[in-house]
Amino acid sequence: MTDYVLVHGAWGGGWAYDRLAADLREAGHRVLVAQLAGMGSRADGLNPSIDLSAHVHDVISQIEAAGFDRFVLAGHSYGGMVVTGVATRLGGHIDALVYIDAFLPQDGQSLWDITGEWEHGQYIDGQRDRPGLVLPLPGARDNPRLGRHPLLTLIEPVHFTGEEAKVRRHVYIFATGWSPSPFPRFAERVKADPTWEYHEADCGHDVMSGQPAQLLTIMLSCSG
Repeated sequence: MTDYVLVHGAWGGGWAYDRLAADLREAGHRVLVAQLAGMGSRADGLNPSIDLSAHVHDVISQIEAAGFDRFVLAGHSYGGMVVTGVATRLGGHIDALVYIDAFLPQDGQSLWDITGEWEHGQYIDGQRDRPGLVLPLPGARDNPRLGRHPLLTLIEPVHFTGEEAKVRRHVYIFATGWSPSPFPRFAERVKADPTWEYHEADCGHDVMSGQPAQLLTIMLSCSG
C-alpha cells in the first residue's frame, strides 16, 4: 500500500481528482486530496491574505493529520508551486514528486517569475474589481465550479532549504494538447535531465479527465 497526496490547481478544488482518487483507492492505496484555503470545499474562507505559504501549510497539516509518513506527492498546474514548497519541508518523506502539467519553480522563483506578460495581464486585470482575488482565465470563467484565486499565492516565491533534494523520484507529465501553454519550458528542462522521468499526455491541460488511464498508470508506477 502506498499513500498518495494530491494537490489541485488554481481556481479549482479537490473535485478535480475525484476519478484518480477513486481509482487509487480501488487499487488498495490511501489517498489524501488536499483542501486548500479559500478554494474548493473551503471557498467560504477566501480572502486576499492567503499566500503560497498558507497553502503549503495546509498540505503539511493535512498530511500530518492523516498520519502519512512516506507518500507520493502530486500537483496539477498551480499545484506544482505548492508541492515544491511542501518538498522544501518534507522532502525526506516523499517517495515521488509528480508534476501534472504543472509549474516547476527553481529556488527563489514565484509563479509570477515563471509566467509571461499575457498571464501577468490576466492576473492584474482579473482582480481589479476585487483586489487580491483573481478571476479564472478567459475561457474558463463560465465554469460554475471555478472560483477566484488569491493573488498573493502567485507572487510569493519558493525558497529551497536542501530538504527538497531528498526526494527520491521526480516525474513530469506534459499535456501536449493545450496551446498556448506556459509549460513547454519545464518539459524541455526535465527532458534534458536524466534524474527526471518524463511523460507526454495527448490531451488538454486537465490531464485527470483527458488521459485518466495513462495518469493512473504513471501514479501506480510510483508505488513502492
